[in-house]
Amino acid sequence: MHKDKYFIIDFDSTFTQVEALEELGEIALHDDPNKEQTLEEIRNLTNSAMEGKSSFTEGLHKRLSLLRANKRHLLALIQRLQNRVSESVKRNKDFFREYADNVLIVSSGFKEFITPIVTEYGIKEENVFANTFRFDEHGNIIGFDEENVLCLDKGKIKLLETLALQGDVYVLGDGYTDYEIKEAGLANKFYAFTENVVRDNVVAKAEHVAPSLDEFLYQNQLPMAISYPKNRIRVLLLENIHPKAVELFKLEGYQIETVPGALSEEELCERIKNVSVLGIRSKTQVTKKVLEHANKLMSIGAFCIGTNQIDLTSCLNAGVAVFNAPYSNTRSVVELALGEIIMLCRNTFDKSTKMHQGIWDKSAQGSVEVRGKKLGIVGFGNIGAQLSVLAEAMGMEVYYYDVVEKLQLGNARKCHSLKQLLETADIVTLHVDGRASNKNLMGAEEFAAMKDGTIFLNLSRGHVVDMPSLVEALRSGKIRGAAVDVFPHEPATNAEEFVSELRGLPNVILTPHIGGSTSEAQENIGTFVPNRIMEYINTGNTYQSVNFPNIQLPELKNAHRLIHIHQNVPGVLANINSVLAGNQVNILGQYLKTNEQIGYVITDIDKAYNKELVNDLKRIPATIKFRILY
Repeated sequence: MHKDKYFIIDFDSTFTQVEALEELGEIALHDDPNKEQTLEEIRNLTNSAMEGKSSFTEGLHKRLSLLRANKRHLLALIQRLQNRVSESVKRNKDFFREYADNVLIVSSGFKEFITPIVTEYGIKEENVFANTFRFDEHGNIIGFDEENVLCLDKGKIKLLETLALQGDVYVLGDGYTDYEIKEAGLANKFYAFTENVVRDNVVAKAEHVAPSLDEFLYQNQLPMAISYPKNRIRVLLLENIHPKAVELFKLEGYQIETVPGALSEEELCERIKNVSVLGIRSKTQVTKKVLEHANKLMSIGAFCIGTNQIDLTSCLNAGVAVFNAPYSNTRSVVELALGEIIMLCRNTFDKSTKMHQGIWDKSAQGSVEVRGKKLGIVGFGNIGAQLSVLAEAMGMEVYYYDVVEKLQLGNARKCHSLKQLLETADIVTLHVDGRASNKNLMGAEEFAAMKDGTIFLNLSRGHVVDMPSLVEALRSGKIRGAAVDVFPHEPATNAEEFVSELRGLPNVILTPHIGGSTSEAQENIGTFVPNRIMEYINTGNTYQSVNFPNIQLPELKNAHRLIHIHQNVPGVLANINSVLAGNQVNILGQYLKTNEQIGYVITDIDKAYNKELVNDLKRIPATIKFRILY
């Protein structure tokens, strides 16, 4: 079986995530006061040999003498290594079993710890080529079998010459000694394996790079455990998205590119080519034109609450699922709002400015407590509702208005119109979304309806307030203090000047759209959004998507999952099932959900089917996107 192909795989930092001799050092030198210094010396010797900068044989002698290890340490080492097998190797156990006759482990390490690890994956013991230890009568490791060619410089070349394999030879490894096999003409291809360690000089010489075993298998059309190598999924993250998100995407194996600021439409059109996942915050506009340039886009993550910066309709038509973080920064916005209400009621910022100028203005004039004051909340969503609870705990009377029927919390009182709320409240705070119908929600008429001397806050969206009307209300004294965190036009980067007619007005707190900008909120968002996106890519789950029909799917077990996104027109599901029946496919489970624009069909099927099925499903009329998971 498979007689024409051989796969030569390295052990240290390839089959396993670590260098075994370094792990042995951790065990053997556990109580040694000079442990860290010795381990560093061992690491340097390893790297020097792996990068082809020093004699391998000489380095091996030095490393073993530094280790001072004993046979009894090997059992603990094997247990460690069993837990440090490379993730993509663990995933693809079936490949090793199917190609057991053709997979050779060729390592400059030692059989005593390599064989117990690799044979668990179906690799044959006779296909393990490595060094062996020499022990003294007390079990101390005192050297290695010097008759074994693998202890020599260019030992892997000497071994392959002896083996004289008849067929195509593929080498997968992280070190220079692995590259040398191809350099010597003994292999058709060498793949620099970079899942665990990247050796720049090895990558520079390699014609092929494999960030995972999945990529190696995919490029060579070999059976793999997952449907697509994750290193081929490109993620573009804009606007200083939290490092936690970067970390999670990297851990998943995706390619990451980060940009500190927002991008213009033209810039994004250029950068979005071949991108599978786009991550943005509030400044980047994802338009229909941008989506027309997005040839591989699967999902967009809005690392914020609002999604009005994204053309959700065009995303649906393109089969792009959008996820946001509707709850992650709620507490942060609420705390800022509360703090600003207190500061405005006490004229704190004006007093502070005078103090910086050397003016001592000790006076209670215009300074009031928030206790007993009427707080009017416009928009009783996640933020408005939580603000209601905390404000009431501080002794405020809470009134709210929302266009959607919302149940009051605590003693909050519902107003039947916006006008009723404005006429009632001492303090008005906006917590509405960015939908187009909310533009200029607060204008001259609304400010006129407020009590004289009202405090006003906007921590929602810039375009919901008519700025000239707010400026006029502040100058006339109708509004005696305001806090504004969002603006109709905001700088794209921190280097750009902030321009606003609100600058310089007394008792006005201006903040640069930082309502949700706390380390806690950004970390929560940085965790929440990637998890939703990865769940969608890995399983098809659309739970909590902003635009897609929401489906929570069972775990995929021993099956392939077909994901079909189509225009919501009659007959598509019947066509899908007709194609499945025509290809004699056994359906294990099927799930359908639609909205006004699209239908989303998930079908779990037996693994055995004709690959022509995929083409048949893609050809169904009204298909937007199709993909397969396993």
